[in-house]
Amino acid sequence: MPRRTIVDDVPAPMLSTSATEIPRGAGWTYEPKWDGFRTIVVSEGASPLALWSREGRPLGRYFPELADLSVRPGERFVADGEILRVHPGKMDFDELQLRLHPAASRVRKLAAEIPATLILFDLLRTPDGTLLDEPLAERRRALDALAERLGLVRAPDELRSFPEGPGLLVAPWTRDDALADRWFADDAGIGQDGVVAKREDQPYLPGERGWVKIKHRRTVDCVVGGYRLSKAGDGVGSLLLGLYDPEGALHYVGHTSSFRAAERRELLAELEPLRTDESFAGGRTPGGPSRWSGGRDLEWVTIAPSRVCEVSVDRLQSGRFRHAATFQRWRPDREPRSCGFEQLDPGADRAARPGDR
Repeated sequence: MPRRTIVDDVPAPMLSTSATEIPRGAGWTYEPKWDGFRTIVVSEGASPLALWSREGRPLGRYFPELADLSVRPGERFVADGEILRVHPGKMDFDELQLRLHPAASRVRKLAAEIPATLILFDLLRTPDGTLLDEPLAERRRALDALAERLGLVRAPDELRSFPEGPGLLVAPWTRDDALADRWFADDAGIGQDGVVAKREDQPYLPGERGWVKIKHRRTVDCVVGGYRLSKAGDGVGSLLLGLYDPEGALHYVGHTSSFRAAERRELLAELEPLRTDESFAGGRTPGGPSRWSGGRDLEWVTIAPSRVCEVSVDRLQSGRFRHAATFQRWRPDREPRSCGFEQLDPGADRAARPGDR
């Protein structure tokens, strides 16, 4: 099977599946889970670095201070990493989202005022060739060698010790599950978004969910496929959430309604222009009878499936969230088509197959 790429021959990032417990035993290693924008970094031996999102969108124009980071002339590599906005003691995703601005003048201003940091945690290619088939242990040794040539340091394991951006660092990791526990428990430190567990003998699998992420809350990125109006009719009462199945159909999985009155009105103004007949066509729709609606058809508005939000949930039951989801944040860095059931469980998409609609 050909490997997935995001642009030209740049590999798609390897992904994670969610778990509630840290896996333990021989062969497991652990890293902090960074709360930022995933990026594949391509160096052609001179500035600027090419920064690609997980969907193949160029990020360098939004983060010029990172693209222009100096590397040793002639040093060619492809690496996996994360773009962060770090304050002393805090990773600030909200400020990071501000950086995705269309105006070049605003981008330059924000680059100076709230500079980002780039963390590298995997090495995928060197001038000698691809490392995708090498085990993680070998890729880490190669990354350490690259860091030594470039004069890079490993990121500290305390956020209060992070240098102010812009910066280029290498991620810490450990085989010690007790240290992983401490990282995870310290929600004011580098484990504030959880930890990622990786097998030391595993090759890099572009586009596949081969790692395990353990977050403080169970979250999923969902496509907004529609909305219901508030009782007063002057705002959004709830967002209707969907996930894609392997055949490309968007299935309704639940809703979120955790918004203040002013936010409901603002959301309605933002979403009304997106009204369309698309969205849940071909999949389960919000209008069907369920234990939530008591058999009643509730009026809803379909919008183009172009926006992604992160929500916290309890669990999936018969292809839907058992209870209402809690809105966490918008994810402008996510491509809607990449939001599938496999985020929750590699086999969870079976709940959305035609026989269970």
